[in-house]
Amino acid sequence: MRMPMRTAANVFRLGVKELWSLARDPMMLVLIVYTFTIAIYVAATAMPESLHNAPVAIVDEDGSPLSARIVASFYPPHFKPPAMISFAEVDPGLDHGDYTFVLNIPPDFQRDVLAGRAPAIQLNVDATRMSQAFTGSGYIQQIVTGEVNEFIQRHRSDAAPAVDLALRMRFNPNLDQAWFGSLMEIINNVTMLSIILTGAALIREREHGTIEHLLVMPVTPAQIMLAKVWSMGLVVLLAALVALVFVVQGALHVPVQGSLALFMLAAALHLCATTSMGIFLATLARSMPQFGLLLMLVLLPLQLLSGGATPRESMPTVVQDVMLIAPTTHFVSAAQAILYRGAGFDVVWPQLLAIAVIGAALFTASLARFRKTISQMA
Repeated sequence: MRMPMRTAANVFRLGVKELWSLARDPMMLVLIVYTFTIAIYVAATAMPESLHNAPVAIVDEDGSPLSARIVASFYPPHFKPPAMISFAEVDPGLDHGDYTFVLNIPPDFQRDVLAGRAPAIQLNVDATRMSQAFTGSGYIQQIVTGEVNEFIQRHRSDAAPAVDLALRMRFNPNLDQAWFGSLMEIINNVTMLSIILTGAALIREREHGTIEHLLVMPVTPAQIMLAKVWSMGLVVLLAALVALVFVVQGALHVPVQGSLALFMLAAALHLCATTSMGIFLATLARSMPQFGLLLMLVLLPLQLLSGGATPRESMPTVVQDVMLIAPTTHFVSAAQAILYRGAGFDVVWPQLLAIAVIGAALFTASLARFRKTISQMA
């Protein structure tokens, strides 16, 4: 009975020591605050793929009621009010970057439409603005097609379509990018910061020489590692909770559908895996620059291939299978189900079980590597 109590006390005191060391590191404190405040707000409000206030110009060579309807259909927030220009101003405007889109409505456009001649409208796009060019072209095509169809139906009674598609958006009815961007930034930052904090804590002790002091104390490598896992994991867990409540729900007004307690449980299991991964990387690196290079090699695949940036179904089958051994794949799936769709424990328990198994394997591998590193130092 005394041994488990002594082990728990050692793990607790070593963890408190880690918290005090973190509190005396201003750069790490700035990183934590920035990661769970400004970074989340920027990711939510500055999504590059969203269409927002795109500059558009229109050359109206028809001057008809139909062309006026098309001109009036461009309005904020997707587009700026359209600038009416002449045909001679098209190329200079695009060359100077004044417009991303220039729509040219030809003469006799309305008359040709009513006569069933299928006239063509030219859309000039500045493709150097890649994100807006791709999204905006589709928007403009829908706008022009919708206005022309509605105009024709008022002048000719076409037969109703055989099938009427009723489109309903679930979980994000307004297709607001902030809803997706803010929550995914928290999910990604939990992984990133937990690896950084635990790895940096071990490297900091090695550089300052305090790891040698621990070796002469009556503590085991498992206790040292457990202390780093629970202390750094607790910091990230509390920071994520504060960000969800005050940044996501408070400042950005993003609704969280599911249980915060269930998300915290998933995050805690995930942190056991990622903090162990951070310690493993720190045992491979000899300095902070080396640790940073290793971090880039690990973080980029974890974040890009885990299903957060793009659906896993669109990836090659080999990538899907390989990423099943990564804890981020299951954490992203569980977190999205909880925060976006309000899923309960009965839905996400397979992901939680997978995270726990992977975390146990990573902890075991990291502990073996940590013991080997300490024995070499001794």
